[in-house]
Amino acid sequence: MKILFVCSGGMSSAIVVNALKKEAAKEGLALEVKAVGTQEFAQEVKNGWDLAMVAPQVRHIFDTFLAQATEASVPCELIPPQAYNPLGGPTLLKVVKQGVQQ
Repeated sequence: MKILFVCSGGMSSAIVVNALKKEAAKEGLALEVKAVGTQEFAQEVKNGWDLAMVAPQVRHIFDTFLAQATEASVPCELIPPQAYNPLGGPTLLKVVKQGVQQ
């Protein structure tokens, strides 16, 4: 699975990306995950991602990301605040699985 994260600058998601990868590895799932900033999202979402995930700190512009992802035929989900931390891997993986299945 290819998962694209978008946050303010593409940096804060690094911790969350690592938590997600660790949780996926426990289940034997191979993930390719990339975090980008808001300015890069519109272009990057066109590059064959299975799911786009929007960080809580940019949820106020979720509709913009959703429209861009929909145009690229990529499902888009908002990351729950409780999953956006180093211990949020299990919750985040659940959201990823649900988002990809849609």
